[in-house]
Amino acid sequence: MKTGSTSPFAPDGNVLVVGGGLVGASLAIALDAAGCPVTLVEAAAPRADAQPSYDERNLALARATVNGLAAIGVWPLAAAQATSIRHIHVSRAGEFGSARLDAARHGVDALGWTLPARELGTALLRRLDTCQRLVRLAPASLTGLTRLADGWRAEIMTPDGMQHVDAALLVGADGTESFVRAQLGIEVEVHDYHQTLFVSTVTPERDPANRAWERFSDEGPIAMLPLAERRCGLVLTVATEVAAEVVGLNDADFIALAQRRFGWRLGRLGRPGKRHPYAIKRVAARQLIASRAVLVGNAAQTVHPIGAQGFNLGLRDALTLAELVAGAADPGSQELLERYAARRAPDRTGTMAMSHDLVRFACMPEPWLAPFRSLALLAYDRIPPLQHALARRGMGFRGQPPRAVLERLP
Repeated sequence: MKTGSTSPFAPDGNVLVVGGGLVGASLAIALDAAGCPVTLVEAAAPRADAQPSYDERNLALARATVNGLAAIGVWPLAAAQATSIRHIHVSRAGEFGSARLDAARHGVDALGWTLPARELGTALLRRLDTCQRLVRLAPASLTGLTRLADGWRAEIMTPDGMQHVDAALLVGADGTESFVRAQLGIEVEVHDYHQTLFVSTVTPERDPANRAWERFSDEGPIAMLPLAERRCGLVLTVATEVAAEVVGLNDADFIALAQRRFGWRLGRLGRPGKRHPYAIKRVAARQLIASRAVLVGNAAQTVHPIGAQGFNLGLRDALTLAELVAGAADPGSQELLERYAARRAPDRTGTMAMSHDLVRFACMPEPWLAPFRSLALLAYDRIPPLQHALARRGMGFRGQPPRAVLERLP
């Protein structure tokens, strides 16, 4: 399927985005809004129920993320389905320390919002339909790349046969198992956490009242995210060795497991939704750029879902790249790509280290760590500069963020 331009052949200065998931679609929209010719290649049909990343997860969107989605015209199409997060509570089972974040304390109406991934996907598709300079090829698959003097020639298989697209800049937004990354010869560092994440929904006895919880234990983290109609998005991590057993649990036993891991802060949990398991690995590209090519989102880094940083980090990748490409005479110039890599380095490195170190420190079973963990949480809860730094990073403001995320919501 093609929309926007009537020709599948890229004009001079075209940006080719491979991957139409949450990050790739956002990047294509941002580039189109900036007046850049862009071609988006997506393996799935252009429907929310066909795109794998538009799944049953409940996304915790940082404030910076929502600012960015508003700036590119996506948030107005999704806001009605979102639930604000005004309070966050972080604790560890069996230990006395906890950290609490409150939106009012930091002068904002919300620290973030919870939104089902499928709803965000639907909003992205609606916004893509309004793009003026965008060529969409879906369903389509990239089958080969040829390096040109001033860009790349892509071989793309579509229902109408093989097509070729020339681009000044190639963007790999095609996920953790990125074909673009492999074709560029960029190596990755992989860390298997030997954990499996289960996402579901539950209805608690007490109203979550716009509060999110992150709770750690020897068995891994568990999170509760507020949703509409007093429901909660449940994120439960288990050791991979017991994942098959959890898959086989009936609803009553699954709820009992979640109740034991989370506790009784929301009273009795009930009415579980469908359960979806995801294996957890940290996959980090050793470099973000190559000649006239760049990686964004999960193709660049797939982080542990603790703290819900994956899409938030990927969107900042996309909006930073769009900001630099907008108005550039040559979107694939080495100087531009090096600026992109330098801009993203502090945010990328800091966020990846935070998620990796937090899951190790917070979930390690050694008893001697308990007082240090509790004291650390109390420090973040009671010391204003630490509290402010934690809130700012939690809201997605780290390093030199793209201008779009700094805009205030209308």
